[in-house]
Amino acid sequence: MSVPTITSVSPSSGPAAGGDLVRVTGIDFAAAVEVLFDGVPAVVESLRDEAGASIADVRTPAHADGSVDVTVRNLDGGGVPVPGEEATLAAAYRFLRARIAEESNLTRIVRELLQRLRREVLDATSISVSVDYDDTVIDGVNVIALAQLPAVVLSGPRIDENRFFSSNVPHEDAVAGIAGPELLRRRPPFTVDLEFTITGASNRTVELLNLMAAVATFLNRTRWLELFRNPDDTAKGTVRWEMDPQGEYRTRLDGPDDVRAFTCGFVVRGFDIDEGLPLDLGKAVDTAELETEAIAPALPGGGP
Repeated sequence: MSVPTITSVSPSSGPAAGGDLVRVTGIDFAAAVEVLFDGVPAVVESLRDEAGASIADVRTPAHADGSVDVTVRNLDGGGVPVPGEEATLAAAYRFLRARIAEESNLTRIVRELLQRLRREVLDATSISVSVDYDDTVIDGVNVIALAQLPAVVLSGPRIDENRFFSSNVPHEDAVAGIAGPELLRRRPPFTVDLEFTITGASNRTVELLNLMAAVATFLNRTRWLELFRNPDDTAKGTVRWEMDPQGEYRTRLDGPDDVRAFTCGFVVRGFDIDEGLPLDLGKAVDTAELETEAIAPALPGGGP
């Protein structure tokens, strides 16, 4: 009887939604094993012995936030756990909720749009916070009360999948493995279009038309939205997204009160909202060699 031993679990944390690829490394794993996270079975994607170690690549189950024990059970030929052949590593993995406190790239895009609208169009630019309450229902502007007029409000984004700008192929990264370099393949990222709405308001018609012209000029001249890949490491360069006006400009100049308004839309294309979960890990990286064939020298006289 060989009692398995767990030496490491990598990575040691992942999303509470599950589906993350985790490598469980140890000794004396059987030809078939069951891997459990806090008693919940994981999907075993691959199992092998390499460099004297047993390696199981598993797909994590969904679980509540928190640290859990990881258990490996050896199975017999019928898929039944072998009595006594079980190992547990306490608090080896932590399930994490989505980190909404950290600044995402989506947040950075919205902030950049707000800053550019304030700099190039109107300083009194804000983002829509809620449309559930409207203190003036007859003005045709379904946004929170504006502190001053004229004003511009940015709403959105709405998200629509974009397959044209998606890579549509798994992304491969070389990572360190037990016996040397390996390939980590990730599924294609979830690429989307970000659709925004701009609402402009004023209590004077001429001022509103001028504001609408300023917004139209901004959208027509701003063809790209560019940000640093990593705001903490500018040496990594920048990434940019295509930006286009969308739809028509709709005005409301004949409301029953003194507020005139217009709305228009624009779209930021090809934004990767999710980098994609790992697909597999363990394919060895070999040095590519170009196969060549010697060419026979030409015979005297130009003959073959």
